[in-house]
Amino acid sequence: MANKKLFVGGLSWDTTDATLGAFFASAGTVASANVIIDRYTGKSKGFGFVEMSTEDEAAKAQQELNGQSLDGRSIAVSEALPPKPRDSYSGGGNSGGGFGGGRRDDRYGNDRRGGGRDDRRGGGGGGRGGY
Repeated sequence: MANKKLFVGGLSWDTTDATLGAFFASAGTVASANVIIDRYTGKSKGFGFVEMSTEDEAAKAQQELNGQSLDGRSIAVSEALPPKPRDSYSGGGNSGGGFGGGRRDDRYGNDRRGGGRDDRRGGGGGGRGGY
């Protein structure tokens, strides 16, 4: 049989791959255990994946360990969904920008952004970006 992957949510920042694998070993043979780490902070994102060697062991782990406490936190165990396909391009980028506050001058060429010297309303918004 193929290995069965489980999603584990609600993990403590102190949980490691080793402690996660050891915790799930009570339900059967653990093929792999991975705590997902944020690449910028180096801390756990609070979830991970455990791969059990059979579907029966995965079902047993899900039933017995869901809601149990691991490293002081109640964990949620569910069947892992297949990853969503990623777009072929990478990165985000600027998709344009918002529209600003309209014209800043009236039909006579006078700036309409503010009133008298005590007017504190400020001016219009930004212009269009992303050209």
